[in-house]
Amino acid sequence: MSSLISVVIPAYNHERFIGAAIESVLNQSYSDFELIIVNDGSTDGTEAVIKTYEDRRLRYYYQENQDAYNTINRAISMAQGKYISILNSDDIYTTDRLEKLVTCCEGHGTVCAFTDVIPIDDDDREFTDPALWWNVWYKTNRDHYFACSDLYAAFLRGNLMVTTSNLFMTAEASKQIGQFSSLRYLHDYDYILRMIHTFPDRVKYMDDQRLVYYRIHGGNTLSEAAVIGREQDKELIRKYMLEAIPEPYRNYAQVGSDRLVELERELYDVRLQLHPSQQEGVRPALKELKRAMKKWLRKKLS
Repeated sequence: MSSLISVVIPAYNHERFIGAAIESVLNQSYSDFELIIVNDGSTDGTEAVIKTYEDRRLRYYYQENQDAYNTINRAISMAQGKYISILNSDDIYTTDRLEKLVTCCEGHGTVCAFTDVIPIDDDDREFTDPALWWNVWYKTNRDHYFACSDLYAAFLRGNLMVTTSNLFMTAEASKQIGQFSSLRYLHDYDYILRMIHTFPDRVKYMDDQRLVYYRIHGGNTLSEAAVIGREQDKELIRKYMLEAIPEPYRNYAQVGSDRLVELERELYDVRLQLHPSQQEGVRPALKELKRAMKKWLRKKLS
């Protein structure tokens, strides 16, 4: 008989953290699961740590490095459970995560669920300072969701799910959505937007539960990845914003939003030339774009 839940861990160079990730699955209060670990060509001691665990529910595979999205897709293709749960090899589940997510989904028509996350550092200490940049970003996204009460709109504001480690879904929904895209930094964001768009009202945000520890590495620094990630973010938001608009009106939204973004750049350049010593930190055209799109959507969809 197939296990009810298939937990998949894509592992890559997380020798220090993979043990805690595995144990957080094996120690779940809900025990009807299989654990599939795919090592994506790690060059450190990740494999040695994985092989110290002996449990009949654990299956381990090694492959040459293929990036996270391909690794997740391979692991999901081997899953046999009714539900699929993903855990990155540096994150940790709370012991009751699977139990609470199954309860949420069973019998309620929910095909995908996610919770709040607990941000931690490399030493498992929670980031509790409300002024920390990540906590400010996360609170802003949550506040937007509670203000609009619309999950799709909330995700256009930001990735409220945060990480693939927070993704729990039915195998049938996963099959219908298809594979994770080849976006290196935002494959999880694209996936959850597709899920919400395909299954409106059947994706549940358990906003009163914090059931996964999300690791923010202290060594992270600003790099070219920050530029690539934001470029991908821009394209995703544009794509899924237009997907929510009836076909006859999409061209208006596309042309208008493109022009507003151009104006934002032009205004910034003009102000910089007029006042070179006063570089603006807030760009008003983006706010105007947000206001204009809200007004336009209310009018067209009412």
